[in-house]
Amino acid sequence: MGNKIARIDPVEAVNGARDGTITLIDVRETGEVAATGKAKGARHIPMMLLSSKCDPRHPEFDSSLDPEKTIVLYCASGARSSSAGQMLSRMGFKDVRNLGGFQDWLRGGGAIERA
Repeated sequence: MGNKIARIDPVEAVNGARDGTITLIDVRETGEVAATGKAKGARHIPMMLLSSKCDPRHPEFDSSLDPEKTIVLYCASGARSSSAGQMLSRMGFKDVRNLGGFQDWLRGGGAIERA
């Protein structure tokens, strides 16, 4: 896949999250999520924890993550989620997409939830 992570249309991401065909991950820091809430159904895994929570070889790997399932990442603007997508691809995740920022989720009609 190289170093470019494909973008996903916000409406496609919202629909995929709703029907369970994608796993949505918010890579923002805890304070950012506390200030805005997060996408409904998203897992919150801050960027600094990705290397432990998302690497299948790491003892702290979140076993609910499926490397064969489409993973969609977002942050505040799309920069961190792009970097995070590159990390997940290197860890063996097959289909990783970048939603962009939290505002893209809202533009796609996505609901938010407070932690």
